[in-house]
Amino acid sequence: MDPSEVEFLAEKETVKIIPNFSLDKIYLIGGDLGPFNPGLPVDVPVWLALNLKQRQKCRIVPPAWMDVEKLEEMRELERKENAFTPAPSPYYMELTKLLLNYASDNIPKADEIRTLVKDLWDTRIAKLRLSADKFISQLEAHAKLDNLTLMEINTIRAFLLDSLNCMYKLRSNLLPGSSKGQFTDY
Repeated sequence: MDPSEVEFLAEKETVKIIPNFSLDKIYLIGGDLGPFNPGLPVDVPVWLALNLKQRQKCRIVPPAWMDVEKLEEMRELERKENAFTPAPSPYYMELTKLLLNYASDNIPKADEIRTLVKDLWDTRIAKLRLSADKFISQLEAHAKLDNLTLMEINTIRAFLLDSLNCMYKLRSNLLPGSSKGQFTDY
């Protein structure tokens, strides 16, 4: 799965919008949306919120976790804990990118939020790299990946797969009866 596919999945998450138009309930394959009344909040998928925002038909309300104080707490907790703490959202990085790129005028303190989410991401990725290094250096065969998002797993996936394949080849060549240390592809 590449980052664009993860972003596609993130666009199915719901956000609250405040429309400036009237429309009855609309019936889509993914579910019913609306009714839309000016000034009354309604939950819609991110893809629709961004489309309506680009057409100046709504104002997007940022998710509850997209708050400077909450993100500072999450960042500090992530730095203190050895294990991964729960992410603010399963798609926090993708949602931040989408919402701040297309609706930053609707998000208070957008620059601070962007910086805090980037700090949180960097902290989690550094912790992930350390975990992967420890995993490989201890010649482990399996790992538990609690509280990681799809994008974080996707970031380290290629490295882990290559490392595990090399470890497998090395281990299989050390077994008695192997073909005298020559690599064999499986």
